[in-house]
Parts: sequence; C-alpha cells; structure tokens
Amino acid sequence: MPTLVQVHAAHRSVAQVSSARLDPAVRRQVLEFLQGRAHKFSSKYLALAAERVAADPFAKVKKMIKDLIVKLMEQTNAEADEHAYCTTELATNKETRNNKAAEVEELTATVEKLTAESARLAEEMAELTKAIAEITEKQEEATKIRNEEKATNAKTVADAKDAALAVQKATQVLKDFYGKAADSAFLQGAQGSQVDEKLLNDMAAAAKAPYKGMQASSGGIFGMLEVVLSDFTRLEAQTLSDEESAASTYDKFMDETNESLAVKEAEVEHKKNSKQRADEKNDETKKELALTQSELDKALDYYDKLKAQCLDTGLSYEERKKAREEEIESLKEALQMLEASDVE
Repeated sequence: MPTLVQVHAAHRSVAQVSSARLDPAVRRQVLEFLQGRAHKFSSKYLALAAERVAADPFAKVKKMIKDLIVKLMEQTNAEADEHAYCTTELATNKETRNNKAAEVEELTATVEKLTAESARLAEEMAELTKAIAEITEKQEEATKIRNEEKATNAKTVADAKDAALAVQKATQVLKDFYGKAADSAFLQGAQGSQVDEKLLNDMAAAAKAPYKGMQASSGGIFGMLEVVLSDFTRLEAQTLSDEESAASTYDKFMDETNESLAVKEAEVEHKKNSKQRADEKNDETKKELALTQSELDKALDYYDKLKAQCLDTGLSYEERKKAREEEIESLKEALQMLEASDVE
C-alpha cells in the first residue's frame, strides 16, 4: 500500500514535468490499460481515470491519478476504521443480544413458574376452604341432631321418672285402699251378729294379715304395676346410658373435626402467605422482564442499524479492501507508465 510520503513525492514529480506533453501511443496504452482494469474490477475510479487520460493534458492526467490514489488510500483507511468499529460494535451487540435473550428466556420461565405456583396455591386454598365449610356444616348438623337428641332423651328420662313416681303413688293408693277395705269388712261383721269367741279370734287374726284381694292371682293389679314400674325404671336407665354414649360420640366427633379444622385453617394461612410471596416475586420478575425485554429490543434495533451499515453492503470488508488495493495498484501502474514515458 503506498504511503503519503510516496504520494507527496509523486506530486513533486508532477510539478517538475508540468509542461511535458503526453505521447499519443503512451496515452492510448494507458487508456486501454485503465479501461481494461475498470471493466475487470467494475471500478468507477479507474473508469474516471481512463476518461481523464483520454481528454486531459499530460500534467493534469498524472495529478489526477495521484489525487485518486490519495483519495483511495484515504477511503481504505476510513474503511479500515469503520471495519474495526463494526467488528467491535457487532461483537458487543451480539454479546448483549445473547445475554438479554437468555435473561428474557429465564425471566419468562420464572414468571410462568410463579404464575403456575400461584394458581396451584389458589386452587389448594379453595379446596381447603371447601373442606372447612363441609366440616363446619357437618359440625352444625351434628350439633343440631345432638341438641335434639339430648332434649328428647331428657324428656324421656323426665317422663319415665314421672311415670314411675305415678305408678308408685298408684300402688300406694291401692295398698291403702285394700287395707281400709279389709278393716271395714271386719267391723261390719262384728256388729251384725253374735259370734263365739273362737270365731272372733279367727277374724281378728285374719284382720291383722294384709288384705290382698286380687293380688293372689298372677294377673293381679299389683303384679302389673310392678311390671310397669320396672319398664319405666329400665327405660330411664337405658335412656341415660344412650345419652351418655351419644354425648361421648358427639364429643369425640367434635374433637376430631376441630383438630382437622385447625390443621386445614393453618394450611390455608400458610398457603395464603406462600401465594402472597409468589405473587409479589412474580410482580417484581415481570417488571424486570419488561425492562430486560426493552433492553433486548433496543439491542435488536441497534443490530438492524449495524447490519445495514456494516453487513448489507453488497461486498464484505475483505472484498472491498481487495478491490480498493487493486484500484490503487492499477492507478500506480498507469502512473508508472506515464512517468516512464516522461523520462524518455
């Protein structure tokens, strides 16, 4: 690649031969050379040089070629700087896009996980709340039944006691009645006739014994009353036993269901706190995701600009560099042809 010192030297050479004339044969040779290279490399600069060779005087042709060499060298340096810039920016942008894309993917997965966890906890809380309601409903129903059963048993016991007491009173009344009846019969017999001493003694003995009337038969009234009294006493005892058993069963049921309620209510509270933490973390993650997505979008937009500036140029930097070097080399060869003709 020619240096600026070489170019300045070429300018001095132009000043020394400014009055020289270009030989037609040399002009034609240089013209054909430049036209051929311009066609081969599709170079507008070589085509321009060919036009100037055909039209301009000798000194102006050499100056124009040297100016083109300088311009192409400047473009080469500018393209090198831009290539370095593009290489650095594209690499940095690629790293940024990859990092931000990975972060977006990770944050998106976290949001999905937290959203699913929140939904799961909400569903479990709903199931627990439903179970709590069902247990509470069963407790209320059991309490209602227990209260009704307790009232019924209490009434049964009270009725049995009252009935037993009534039977006892009735038995006593009957006993009193039959006792009085026996005494009345004895007195009437003593007043109605004259009896001997033995009869009086026998009647006196009979009067001292309790009068049983119909009690002597198996179906007597006192036997029946004893059976009834026994039934009421047994009913009272059985009802008290049933009440104690039912109360024990009810208390056991309430203890077990209260324990189950306490466990489920504690689970609901725990899941509620867990869901709250998950939702809070999810909100923070969503904000971070939105920010990261915005940064990724900016990096993608910047990449589109870099792509248009650095990649979508038709030719790669290496191809452009090679073409520029070939243009410079062709102009240098043409200049050598001119300078060789000048020396001769």
